[in-house]
This record gives sequence, C-alpha cells and structure tokens, in this order.
Amino acid sequence: MQLLNTLLSGLTTGAVYAAFALALVLIWRSTRIVNFAQAPMAMVTTLLALDLIDAGYSYWVAGAVALLAGLVLGAAVEFLLVRRVDQTSHINPVILTLGLFVVLHAAAAIIFSSQFRSFPAPFSIRGIEVGGTTIGIGPANLFTIAAVAVTMVLLLLLFRFTDLGLKMRASAFNQEVAKLLGVRVGSMLTLGWALAAVVGSLSGLLIAGGGLVHPGYMDPVVVYGFVAAVLGGLDSPVGAVVGGLLLGLSLALVSGYVGSQLVPLAALAILMLILTLKPGGLFSQAQARRV
Repeated sequence: MQLLNTLLSGLTTGAVYAAFALALVLIWRSTRIVNFAQAPMAMVTTLLALDLIDAGYSYWVAGAVALLAGLVLGAAVEFLLVRRVDQTSHINPVILTLGLFVVLHAAAAIIFSSQFRSFPAPFSIRGIEVGGTTIGIGPANLFTIAAVAVTMVLLLLLFRFTDLGLKMRASAFNQEVAKLLGVRVGSMLTLGWALAAVVGSLSGLLIAGGGLVHPGYMDPVVVYGFVAAVLGGLDSPVGAVVGGLLLGLSLALVSGYVGSQLVPLAALAILMLILTLKPGGLFSQAQARRV
C-alpha cells in the first residue's frame, strides 16, 4: 500500500509539473524563447483569482477571470516589452524575462501582500476510499490530471492540424520567410505569448488548489517544470506531460524510500542524464542537417 500511495502521489505531483512544462513548451514552440517569468505571471493571476474568491465569487468564475487575465498579461508582455528588445541575439529576451521575474515578485508582494493565504480546491482533496482503504489520490487530483490531459490534446490539435498553429511555428522558426509568405509575424508572436500565459495561469490554479499561496509559491515549480520540459523535449506537448509524470514518479520514489532531502539532487541527476544521453529530450526527432 505504501508503494501504491507513493506512486499515486508522484502521479499527481507529476501532473502539476506537466502543467507548467506545457506552458514552457507552448512559448518555446511559438516564439523560440524560454520564458523564466512564466511562474510569476501565473502567480499574479492566481492571486487575483484568490482575491475574487475572498470577495465572494465562485472558484469557477475566479478561475475564468485568472485565465483571461493571463491572456491579457501575456499579450501585453510581448507587445510592450519583448518586442521592444533587440532581437539580434536570442539571449536578450531571456534576460528580459529574468528581470520580469524579479519585478513581478516585488509587484505581487506590494499589491497582494506577501502573507501565506489558503487557496480552495475545486473538489475534495481527501483520498478516495477503495474497499475500506483510503488511497493517496482524491477528486481534486483527478481534476488536475484531466485538465493537463485536455490541455495537451488541445495543444496537439493547435500545432498539428490548424493553419494558426502552422503560422505560429513558422513565425518562431524564421520570421523573414514567414513575412514573405504573408504571415503577420507580430500578431503570431503576441498570440503565442498570450496562449502560453493562459496555460501558465491554468498551471498556477492547479498548483495552488488546496494549498497555501504567496508571491513565491511557484518558484520551486520553475525548476521541476523546466526539468520536465527538457526531459520530454521542449518541442513536444506530449513530451512535456510524459516528462512531468516521469519526473514526479521518480522524485516521489526518491522522497519515499531514500529521503526528501535528496529530491533536488535527484532532479539535477535526471537533468544531467537526459542532457548527456538525449539532449533534445525523449520525444525529440532527428533533424536533417545540410553538410
């Protein structure tokens, strides 16, 4: 029973990592930028949702407002900040997102306070009883897993079967060629940031459910979510989910049978292993190279 509960705990934790990894994959596929401000952007929208819940609105109304706020925030960051940065070097937008990480943390502490606050879960967090035994997964955990699965499917449909997804990928890979083909590159990049912020806001809500939130509550998820994205492959939504689940299960086993203090070291070991053996991630595809 201990092994079962450990695996179930790892599964739900992995789904949380997968949710954040999906946001990283989306911003990478649509703009070729790693957005280190993804976590504080999600944190801001989650705290906004909590203020609405405290004001008497339902979880679902507050969640919808948080997703809409994420859409607007992502579009505003790209249009007002990222687009104004010199794009000749790919490192410039990344440095900007690191600065934005710090600014959003400070702004959230001023606007929402830095106190720990309880965030409600959409469903019960109690484990499900099976044959008189309570197992380590509840309705709220099942909702998290289902939400991640639906998000993954929607992203797959977007990038593989829609003209919009094709235009977004073309804009990310080669802006000049995309412009010559009639693609409105600026609009596609703004849309990519906006959609990634929506997915990030969803991950913030899922992570916060049934726990305590504060301006730094998503900081640990940045590390594990990034490891999950690299593990599965930054170009693959399926890889993000599989990477998140594999990472969650692995770290749960380490925590349950070796020691929780070794979890960060285990995550580092997994990252080094995948970068050594398969740098593109488990779901990366070999690319033809002209020589």
